[in-house]
Order: sequence, then structure tokens, then C-alpha cells
Amino acid sequence: MPAAFSRLEVAVLGATGSIGSSALDVIARHPDRLRASVLAAGRNVGALLDLCRRHRPRHAVIDDASAFPALRDGLRAAGLDTRAHAGDALAALVASDACDTVVAAIVGAAGLPSTLAAARAGKRLLLANKESLVLAGELLMRTAREGGATIVPIDSEHNAIFQCLPDAHARGGLRRIVLTASGGPFRGRGRDTLAAVTPEQAVAHPKWSMGPKISVDSATLMNKGLEVIEAHHLFGVPGTRIDVLVHPQSLVHSLVEFIDGSTLAQLGLPDMRTALAVGLGWPERIESGVSGLDLLAQGGRLDFEAPDQEAFPCLRLAFEALAAGGTAPATLNAANEVAVSAFLQRQVGFLSIPALVEDTLAALPPIAADTLEVLAEADREARRHAEAAVTRLT
Repeated sequence: MPAAFSRLEVAVLGATGSIGSSALDVIARHPDRLRASVLAAGRNVGALLDLCRRHRPRHAVIDDASAFPALRDGLRAAGLDTRAHAGDALAALVASDACDTVVAAIVGAAGLPSTLAAARAGKRLLLANKESLVLAGELLMRTAREGGATIVPIDSEHNAIFQCLPDAHARGGLRRIVLTASGGPFRGRGRDTLAAVTPEQAVAHPKWSMGPKISVDSATLMNKGLEVIEAHHLFGVPGTRIDVLVHPQSLVHSLVEFIDGSTLAQLGLPDMRTALAVGLGWPERIESGVSGLDLLAQGGRLDFEAPDQEAFPCLRLAFEALAAGGTAPATLNAANEVAVSAFLQRQVGFLSIPALVEDTLAALPPIAADTLEVLAEADREARRHAEAAVTRLT
């Protein structure tokens, strides 16, 4: 094993979520190479303590400061020497020598400060927090370049593109990127059939196991819209050269087309551990626990279709926000978070999600996104507007 890849100390942010669980599964398969040194969670102290007992990290962080005493006392009661921290300490911790690699899997805008801190400190950043790129893509990519950080995207689609475009030489001949989408649980349904769908139906993703917010985003196609914005920043490709195809089998995770007519695609079973193993082992390949792809066993066919942007307008809204630039993507993201939360709480219907996002974008014209402070204010203003709109609907 090269010296550069002697035992990596890994911080898993969002450790109790689905991506965090997958990351810890891969890490546990390579005890001689990887160690979970920092585990961070939002407010689920019990789940975080269970992970600490299993993985014995050096540090554990709970974002909810009121839960800190329970974390501290729980670690002591378990006889662990893991140090307990409250949320405010997370950014400093990921920038310290407590870790070499950071799995950024905190959902929502809350993940931005720690992601930026890891990039600024030159860490290897396994990026699953899409909001960091949607809110502050230019800032994050610039910070990573200046800090010497390596970003490996962990979304299956962007990880696929990363594998197909390993170097600048390949990117020089790139014509376009094609992101694939499963279509979510409502693929093939017309807009007039979606008004009465329930949160339970929306989170029942046909292929992937994800948290409720990301599952709803997949059902509305907003998830794919956010990924378009991410791809623009990660790979330096304008939105006019990024396309989306619905691929219900979820075996082709993305495609890249080159100017010579060649198209490369990355295929694999729909399991986040593959992308995480790519990030944790890069540029080597390590075992992920995912079996190889048997196309015959999967039905022997691969289908593709155009997304229905009339039934699922969130994808169109994301393309429009990317084209508008400035604070528009931050406004889009914040309004969507508010709308999805309201839907999950049964305050608004499924079709109100794109309506609330579109209303917020129309009400708040974009301005130049020069600083994190400007982006934070755009995020707050969009949330205020969307929350007021939700109140009017309930």
C-alpha cells in the first residue's frame, strides 16, 4: 500500500443517516486502511451513541446543543474515551488533524459551514451534501482549489461522471454530460394525478434507500435539478451542455459524451457504498460490499425516456435558477427545503412544492453571490417568503 494511503482518519458528518451508515459499512471493511475518527449527527443521541460503541471514534459531535449532556454522559457510561462536542465545534474539528478525509453527508444548508471548513483545510472531501454546491458552488470550488482539497462527489450520478472524467485531458474533449434519473415513485403519472399523493407514497423510492427529504426531492425531480447545478460547478460545464434522461432501472448512473462521438457510462447496482468506496480509496479501488452487475439477472434491458417537466416542473425551475445565476440557486434550494418540510408535515400538498418554489423565485430576483454572507441572507429571505406562503395555504 502506498504511504499516502496508510490509514486514513475519516470524519463522517451525518453519521446516523443513510449515507453515513453506508460510509461506516465501507470503513469497517478496511480496518487496516480506514478509521472513523469523527462521527457527527443532528439530534439523535441514541443512534450516535450506538455508532460510537461500534466504531469507537476519537470525537463525537451532536448538532443540538441541548443534547450535549446526554452524549457526554452516554459516552462515559459506555466506558468510551470518545470526546463529546456540541455542533458549534464541528467546523473547527474537521479542519484539524482529527481527520484526513471528510464524508459530508449532512442534509440541507446546515452542512455548508463544515464542508467549507474541510475544503479550506485541504482535506479529501467526499461530498454528498448537494446544498453546499447549490448554495455556494463557486465559493466552495474556489475554496477547495486554494486549500488544495480533493473533492470526490458521492452522489451516484456525479461519482459516475468523476469516474468517466478522471483528468483534465478527458474534460478537454467533453461535449456534454447526461445525468440519469430513476423517475421516482410517480414516473409515468400525469400532473392531474399527483394532487392527492401522500408523504408515505412520495418517500417510497423504487430503487434507492434515502432519507425523507431526499426521497421527496426525487419524487418531484428537484433532486435531479439540484444535481444539474452541482454538475455545473463540479465539472465546469454550462447548463446548456447538461441533459437529463429518466432511466428506471437505475443501473446507468450517468453518461459523458465526447467531441469524437464516443460516450462513456458508469454502471452498477443502486448502492451508495460503491461511490463511497471510490472516494475512500481513490485513486485505488477497494472492496465496497456491493456485488458486480449481472445485466441478465437485472432483466437484460436498459430503458431511457425524457423527463416530464410538465408533471414535474421542479427540474425546469432548477435549470432556470442555474441560468439566472447569482443567488437564484440558493433561493431555489431554501424555498424547496421549506416546501418539502411542509409537505412532510401534511401542511401542503405535493403540487404545492413546485408552486411555492416558483413563487419564491419570482418574488426574490437574484443578485450577485459574492460572499457567504450574501448567500446566507438570500437563504434566510427565501425561507421567510416560503414560510409565509405556507402559512397562507394552511
